[in-house]
Amino acid sequence: MVLENKNYSVNSVGKAFDLLMAVARKPDSGITDLAKSTGMTKSRVFRLLHTMEQCRVVARVENNGYRLGTAMLVMGITANSQIDLVKLADPILEELCQRVNETVQLRILDGNEALCVAKCEPSRDLRVHAIVGRRRPLYAGSMKALLAFQSQEMIERCVPSKPERFTQNTPRSRGNILSELTKIRQQMYCISRGEVSEQLVSVAAPVFTMDGTVIAALNVAAPAFRTHDSELEHIIRLVTSSAERLSVGLGRKKEESTI
Repeated sequence: MVLENKNYSVNSVGKAFDLLMAVARKPDSGITDLAKSTGMTKSRVFRLLHTMEQCRVVARVENNGYRLGTAMLVMGITANSQIDLVKLADPILEELCQRVNETVQLRILDGNEALCVAKCEPSRDLRVHAIVGRRRPLYAGSMKALLAFQSQEMIERCVPSKPERFTQNTPRSRGNILSELTKIRQQMYCISRGEVSEQLVSVAAPVFTMDGTVIAALNVAAPAFRTHDSELEHIIRLVTSSAERLSVGLGRKKEESTI
């Protein structure tokens, strides 16, 4: 049976899922707070929570708040084995690398740093060499694309009052960095011109999960001498579209993506 151009979504299932995500984002919340965050009535929230509690999807705690139940632990373990970020990213990295003919990396958050977990390098002799496992600061270079979408608390923690200078192009002050983070949130990508490594230009775009959290960034790094403005615009388009594809693979609805 082929289903075409029809809306088969079930409203109550969608509402239950919204409520479940609200519990996941803010555990121990009560019915009143959950009703406010989801836009549902308290009676509807109560009925949905009661049903999910019977299925062990949520559990009630001592203060009459709710948090994820044991069934979600099983689902989380299973999902982790079925959805692997690097496995999802590999074909996207390879395609992006072929189209830009430059080095592509996938970096994730690891504490207060960005960690390279996957790479793809072109066959050309002169290229940027990436190292899986290498860490970079979040406040300098294109990895600001990761930091810009974190909580204000994390941003405050990661941006030092006196930033270390890696090159002459590293942002000079905390104020400069915070201003750049605002710009990145608006344009949905970051450009670094030699901020961490001399003579390199890099472009990064955020990767979103289903609930809008940014957990990774796709990055293209190239020698500055062959990255002219026209080529840079081409790279930006490809990096942002590739990051959007990976976000969709992680459950982000395409129409919700602002990349």
